[in-house]
Order: sequence, then structure tokens, then C-alpha cells
Amino acid sequence: MGTKDQTHSLPRGLGLVAMAGAAALTLTAGLATPLDPAPRQARAADDGKKVLTVAVAQSVDSLSPFLAVRLLSTSIHRLMYEYLTNYDPKDNHAIPGLATKWEPSPDKLTWTYTIRSNSTWSDGKQATAEDAAWTFNKMMTDSGAATANGSYVGNFRKVTAPSPTKLVIELKKPQATMTALDVPIVPKHVWEKVSDFSEFNNDKSFPVVGSGPFVLTGYKADSYVRLKANKSFWRGSPKFDELVFRYYKDQDAAVSALRKGEVSFVAGSPSLTPAQAASLEGAENIKVNDAPGRRFYALATNPGAKAKNGKKFGDGHPSLLDQRVRNALFKAVDRKAVIDKVFQGHAVEGEGYIPPRFSQYFWKPSGDRKLTYDPAEAARMLDQAGYKKNGDGKRVGKDGKPITYRVLCHATDPNDKAVGKYLQEWWGELGIGVQLNCLDNVTDPWLAGKYDLAFDGWSVNPDPDFVLSIHTCGALPATPEETGATDNFICDKKYDELYARQLTEYDPAKRADIVKQMESRLYDLGYMNVMAYPNAVEAYRTDQIESITTMPAKAGNIYGQDGYWSWWSAVPAESSGSSDNASSTGVVAGIVGGVVVLAGLGVFAAMRRRSTAEDRE
Repeated sequence: MGTKDQTHSLPRGLGLVAMAGAAALTLTAGLATPLDPAPRQARAADDGKKVLTVAVAQSVDSLSPFLAVRLLSTSIHRLMYEYLTNYDPKDNHAIPGLATKWEPSPDKLTWTYTIRSNSTWSDGKQATAEDAAWTFNKMMTDSGAATANGSYVGNFRKVTAPSPTKLVIELKKPQATMTALDVPIVPKHVWEKVSDFSEFNNDKSFPVVGSGPFVLTGYKADSYVRLKANKSFWRGSPKFDELVFRYYKDQDAAVSALRKGEVSFVAGSPSLTPAQAASLEGAENIKVNDAPGRRFYALATNPGAKAKNGKKFGDGHPSLLDQRVRNALFKAVDRKAVIDKVFQGHAVEGEGYIPPRFSQYFWKPSGDRKLTYDPAEAARMLDQAGYKKNGDGKRVGKDGKPITYRVLCHATDPNDKAVGKYLQEWWGELGIGVQLNCLDNVTDPWLAGKYDLAFDGWSVNPDPDFVLSIHTCGALPATPEETGATDNFICDKKYDELYARQLTEYDPAKRADIVKQMESRLYDLGYMNVMAYPNAVEAYRTDQIESITTMPAKAGNIYGQDGYWSWWSAVPAESSGSSDNASSTGVVAGIVGGVVVLAGLGVFAAMRRRSTAEDRE
């Protein structure tokens, strides 16, 4: 549950001066192509198309930007659609997107955006302020359209388009995220035909009309997503003709495919394991990029699932409603061991909710507040809470039965399984059993509240509003039968008050202080235990790409950026289009032709609204 662009530092969020177009800063790197030498592939190679193939371990939850929250899906939407503003790839400050400039009224209640006149939809129609106004109004009036990004418009009073190049947003209260509205703007003339936004997944008719650097041309669930370069993109056409995201359930198989030249780039789920990265170090034509990441890796505790109407559901263990128990469990988690033994140094020890990459918002507990690894103290805390061991050394609940916690984990994530085994050891010493439920589809039990703890993780945006919003009471589902925007059903009045304050605070330092107070509150509640901030560990072939942009420019990631910079900027190496490389290039084109069928989960509909610890963004 964890990424909606989320996924996704304040300089961007508060920039008020229009910036010129972004200059892509490049880093020499490389990516390659797949292999599957069939006649049709060789013909495609003869066409001279340059195709970039990215192996991913995450499946698409939805191709509708109104429903998608997973990192892969939202990354694809960044390629398909423009947002009002973008993030500079060098330092994350706000730069023009669909809007060329923006200006607030003196009271900060009205924001006026100038919409560029040189952006067109891929079907040739002009992209206008009316498209943006329609997108926001639909989210404001249709709960289905608000599924993924509703928190951004909850404070909107009125949105109008007085002219094709003028967008006006009126607010109920000042809102500090007005240059950080991570909402894809869709074409009104296409989307106004949709009858049910809660069910429409945008995956039946191709090509899909968009205004971004790439156009979606094909999709097969749990197999591939295919895009082509948008030659009319206002910033300039991508250098690669086509881009393919190819799904691998087995991450080792994806690494093997990279070695063979069957794929160009491997991102992992979302990162490579230390063993996989080590196996690729020094390999011919392969480079490993290891940079500080934008996500956190955590354990989430079921706080007692409930809906906005007050109805409770699910079957979380009642002992976890006691803060003392939650804190005791986390004092029995050796974070240093997680970093050293599981991530093998490719991560930083977890503390607060926002990763240290976003230094303005990074918070960590001090002094006695820190839940340091102390098994003896953890046992004492459980005793004090009334959960003592029986004659067999098993800690028992109020019902007298031995406690065994069900921990949801992702079957495709080796880190979940590795940490899970340590939990069995650490908590076993406390007299508590651990049942690891490693599933292909963790979404269903998570949404139903049928878990005790779960591995969780989100990618954080430069503006952290979204990942903060998913823990508010307003993010809960309306009823037990519906799906909300909540991460794991946390609802705390004090936290909500702090959330409302940070949203209206325009002073960067003051807002950052409030955000840190929110992180402190989450830490004390004990529902979220951030164990690590994993590095972005990824690999690509250097014989296929001459240069590619990382974000940030110094020591940044390539996959899952806060923008489209990597794939838009990627420059093919000369060898990628040569006859000497016809075999691998042809294979990529073969995949582009849609003949790849990979084993998958086949649970598209059930997963479309939820990232479940599989990063939204």
C-alpha cells in the first residue's frame, strides 16, 4: 500500500514564479533490448525503430488516472498525460507543465493558471484550460473519479476556464499544494463519454488519447504495457520510438533477461535485491545504479478497520488496539539487522515517515522516544499490558489463547519473506507466533481488514501531502463495502488537525515543522513502523542507451521518478539501431507487436484501486 505517487520537498510546492522549460541533465547510462528472434521481429528491426524495454515486477492496478495508485501505473500516467506543473529533475522545484505560470490572489484563495497554447492531444485537438477544469470538476462531483486523487480537490470551492488559456481555481481555505497537484489532466472530449468512473479502467481501446511524451498503444494484463513516442509533444519527442514495460512475476527471471539482452532495464519490486545487484556488477554492457531512494519500507498494524459511517469490519487481533503492545512489538524489531542482513547496506535505517532524501521534512525521534531494539524491555511492556506467558512459554491474549499474528506479505517481494523470517525469530522469543501470509494478491484481505500486520511501503513525492492524507479519517471508506483512499485504516483526531494545519500553511519552514509533528504523532501511535529507507537499486544495459536523466541529477533514481524525465530524455546508443544488433532490437519490437504472454496474477479488477505496499509512486 504504498506508493501513490505517493509516491512522491517543499520548494516545488510553494514556487510562485513561472520557470522556463526544464533542461534535462543527463547521465551516461545504458539500456538494451529483448530477444525472441522471430521473422516478424527481424522485420521490425529493419524498420529502424528504437525500442526501450523495461522489466517490472509490479502489475498495473488500473490504466485510469482516476483509479490508479501503484507506482508502475502512476509512472505510466506521467508519460501519458501532463500535469499543471512538473518537478525539475535537478532539485524538485516547481516548473511548468500544462501551465506556463501560476499566481495566487493576495488572500491565497484564488489561483490563476496560464495554460500553454502549444500542447495538443495525440488525436490532434488542442489541450485547453477547459480540459483541466473538467478534470478537477469531475473529481469534485464524482466519488469514483476521486478514488485516487480526491485529497487534492477536497478543499476546492470552484474551478472554471474563462478562456482556453486561463484556469481559475477558487479554494475554501488557503492550500499550500497548489503547485504540487499531482493530478493527470485528461481530454474532456474523450472522458466525458465515460459513464462509471469507478469501473472504467481505460484499457480496451487503443491508442489512448493523451498529451504527454508517450502515447499508450497496447496493454495485456500482467504481461506488458506498450507506448510509442508522441512526435508532437511540446517539450520535444522522446528519442526512443517505443517504450515497453514488461511484467515478470519472478524477479530473478527479469535479471536473467537483462543479462541475455531480452530486456533493457530492470527496476525490481521496486528495487533489486543485494544478491541480484551483486551478480550484475561488472557484467559486460550492464551498469547498476544504486542511489538513495524516495520510499520507505514499513510494518503496518491493523488499527481496527472501520468505515466513515462508524461500522467496524475485519478481524484484526484485539491486542493490537493497545498502543503498549504495538510499541513492544516494534522494540523487538532489530532495524540494524534489517539493513545489514536483508538489504545488506543498500538502505538507511528507518525512523520517521518521510525518507531522508526529502531533508526539509525528514524527522526522527530523539532520546527516550526512540523505539530502540530492546527485547527485554519489549517483554516487560507486554507483561504490563496484561499479555503474559503461559506454562508453555506462549504469550496469551485476553481470551487465554496463545497469540499468533498473521502478517501479510507479497509473494513477489523477497525482502518481505526475509524480514518475515526474522519476525518469527524475534517475536518468537517474546512468546508470540507469526504466520506469514505471502500472497500474490494481498489486496483482498487488506481491504477487508483481515490481517493483523502487513508489510507496507510508499514512494514519497517532493510535496508529501498525499502520503500524509492517506492516514486521515477522511480517507476511510464510506462503508465497509466500498474502497477508500486509506492506507491501513488509521483515524486519529489530533493527526487530522495537524493535517489541516499543514495544508493551509504557506511558510515553508512552518509547514515543515507541522509535517514533522504529524510524523511524530504517527510514530507515537505505533500503527506504522518504518524499518528502512531502501536505495533505488536498478540495472540497465549500456549498449542501448547513450545517456539518461537521473532524478535528482546527483545520485538519483531512473525508474519511478516524479516526472517523465528518464524515459523522455533517454538517448539510444548508436549500436541500438545498427544491423549488428538486429536480433535484440527485433525482439523488442516483437514484444511491441504484442506477442508476449507471461504468467501473471490475473486479478486486475480486484487490485485496481490499491497499491497495498506495492508503491503507488
